Amino acid sequence: MNYEWDNSQAIYNLHKHGRRFSETVAVFEDEMALSREALDAIEEQRFVATPRDYLERILTVIYSYRYETIRLISAATGKEKKAYEQH
Repeated sequence: MNYEWDNSQAIYNLHKHGRRFSETVAVFEDEMALSREALDAIEEQRFVATPRDYLERILTVIYSYRYETIRLISAATGKEKKAYEQH
């Protein structure tokens, strides 16, 4: 799978959430991740995933698909630990 992101959005995400997109791509290998469509997306179909990262932290990741590429939009430490662990 290929990944991409907007560099200015990646810098903003790092400052706001403390998460690097380059480190976030590994979460797409989490087979236990919860994922759903983001119903409030306006311009494109987006998805919200709640995976664990390599340090076992629960994250909230917003992304979209561009053909065969996953485009990262946001990544933050999530508050969905309970939902994740019940899955």
